[in-house]
Amino acid sequence: MPVPYTTGLHQIAPTTYAYLQPNGSWGWSNAGLVIAGEELLLVDTLFTAGLTRTMLQAIQRSFPKSVIRTVVNTHGDGDHWWGNQLLPDATIIASAAAAGEMRGVGSQLLRAYSTGAEGDLPELVPLLTPFDFTDVTLTYPTTTFDGQLDVRVGARTVHLIEVGPAHTAGDVLVHVPDERVLFTGDILFIGGHPVVHTGPVKHWISACELILGLDVDVIVPGHGPVIGKPEVARFRDYLRRLHDHAVTAHQQGKTVLQAVREFDLDGFAELDNPERLLLNIGAVYRELNGDGTPTAWQLWPGVPALASELNRETANDPSTR
Repeated sequence: MPVPYTTGLHQIAPTTYAYLQPNGSWGWSNAGLVIAGEELLLVDTLFTAGLTRTMLQAIQRSFPKSVIRTVVNTHGDGDHWWGNQLLPDATIIASAAAAGEMRGVGSQLLRAYSTGAEGDLPELVPLLTPFDFTDVTLTYPTTTFDGQLDVRVGARTVHLIEVGPAHTAGDVLVHVPDERVLFTGDILFIGGHPVVHTGPVKHWISACELILGLDVDVIVPGHGPVIGKPEVARFRDYLRRLHDHAVTAHQQGKTVLQAVREFDLDGFAELDNPERLLLNIGAVYRELNGDGTPTAWQLWPGVPALASELNRETANDPSTR
């Protein structure tokens, strides 16, 4: 039975749940819950203490006698761990690479967001308007790992698989084998363009291939509705097209913006946030240049202008009406 894409806790297997936050755009991430009697494992907290508190209240109402003893943060983006402070007694697990990002850029971003001091990136302000970071206290993982790790939840085993660097430096998949469920963090964005913070994109494609080879039926992306493997294959094909187009455009000496404007959206035209293509194609250029340029911070200022440009094109295109 399809899982409705509505805000809140949804059962996706007999003892496994997803917490969904439509519409899945900037900052509106998903989380997960694995149940073993009175012991719970939570996959990711949310962007703010307030959002995380609401999620934990929903979990408490549904499982009043159970306790979250373990939290897995799938990667270092704030919308997947900035609510950790509300679980001070839990073991918090992340990859070592993700934990490094949390202590580095994650801390810097929270200071900027919570004080309104975005500095050279005022274009972030509209994206952050729905969120209140003032009461967030950064709470870092207590356990880190590299590669793979099995985590016990009561008598159950949850398998953690590091697939970064891809979206970020330390992306982790959370596999619940006994119920054939997978939580992917931001290795999957469904309904919108992804964001390539780190790359390489080829690693991200390999992560999708790994998912397609796992014995899973129900897949919870970092953003968007619950899906199955056909949607993973489609997402992999998007990444392949993105990579191949960027490589060709780079060889032809085109700018990142030129490459974005020439990207073929056939089959993907309905995806939200197409302005993210600037970050994504720019990330492939960064790989090819080999000198660290263009940085994400150099690309970000062009994102709002591109969003406005693409919105005007959509408004003027009769086929979209």
